[in-house]
Amino acid sequence: MSIKFSDIIKGQKEKETHVHEPRFNLEARVNANRLYVKSNNKQTMKKHNYSAGPCILPQEVFNQSAKAILDFNGMGLSLLEISHRSDAFVAVIEEARSLALELLDLQNKGYQALFLHGGASLEFLMVPYNLMKVNGKAGYLETGTWASGAIKEATLFGETLILASSKKEHFNHIPKDYNIPNDLDYFHCTSNNTIYGTQMKSFPETNSIMVCDMSSDIFSRKLDFSKFDLIYAGAQKNMGPAGVTLVVVKEEILGKTGRVIPSMLDYQLHIAKESMYNTPPVFSIYTSLLTLQWLKKMGGIHTIEKINNEKANLLYNEIDRNPLFEGTAIIEDRSLMNATFTLKNTKHETLFDQLWEKSGISGLKGHRSVGGYRASLYNALPLDSVQILVNVMKELENLV
Repeated sequence: MSIKFSDIIKGQKEKETHVHEPRFNLEARVNANRLYVKSNNKQTMKKHNYSAGPCILPQEVFNQSAKAILDFNGMGLSLLEISHRSDAFVAVIEEARSLALELLDLQNKGYQALFLHGGASLEFLMVPYNLMKVNGKAGYLETGTWASGAIKEATLFGETLILASSKKEHFNHIPKDYNIPNDLDYFHCTSNNTIYGTQMKSFPETNSIMVCDMSSDIFSRKLDFSKFDLIYAGAQKNMGPAGVTLVVVKEEILGKTGRVIPSMLDYQLHIAKESMYNTPPVFSIYTSLLTLQWLKKMGGIHTIEKINNEKANLLYNEIDRNPLFEGTAIIEDRSLMNATFTLKNTKHETLFDQLWEKSGISGLKGHRSVGGYRASLYNALPLDSVQILVNVMKELENLV
């Protein structure tokens, strides 16, 4: 019988007086992330972090992680030095795997959740290794730099078809007019594109295995996740710090390639070893668990999607209203997670940069390959941080 991490600390919690937390409205609940820092750290105010990743995490996750580094669960040991085979950490990884499936509504549906090394970039290789048959064929939707990287790795294993691409248009939209052949070993897409600020709003129907890279928007919006046979996501956007990757895979699709797979790249082996074939990234998994617990406490994906929509609408409305700015992605494909925009006149960049930096904003510059600006609106970013950015954009308009 599995022991949940929460059960391990139950005895300690029972010693404390139970206090019912007040019910906050959605805005207050998400803004508490920043307000907590303001009220408890008068020396250094928490910045408004728009980094595309590693990115902002809930303040309570930072606090709990910091406490665990000093003394994990009253064990007299740091989280960084406990054995990954200890009961305490086994409970952590088991609960993290279970909670990931629960939040995605994939429990008891034939899926396994894995926490692996290597980032999403390693999944570019692991996916064809585990799913493309010898002399097989896969189809890819090319919607950005990371999709292109996945395509490059797949070509090492067999015929790799680019079914549609927006590369010629600088990835400013999601292709929609394409067909998925019935003889593919799998179809691969990328749900959100951090560099170019586009996001798939719907997904095609196909009889092929469907694989999706959800690194930058997992747990951010309600989808029918059972539509996908394999989902992978680097943690450092909406789930935790860099160092671990979530893979959610339907077991029945594995073991059918007819090829020998190296142990470290074999999903079936990682399932059999319960994500502990080798020493797992303990800190990253623990912090991911805390973030998933925070998300569940917030009300789950359904609730966080409402907040994310409110944040995105606030910013995009200002981008469209303000004559100094313009968005870079086609409106219908704009991302809820990464809003990309530019100044129409680059002569205003120096002043704009000074204004947002002075306002405590960090990480607003666009990806080095495209320039401009990118506001990453991940789950833990408070609504008031978006309002600060909007105020700065209005201030620039008044000054010029």
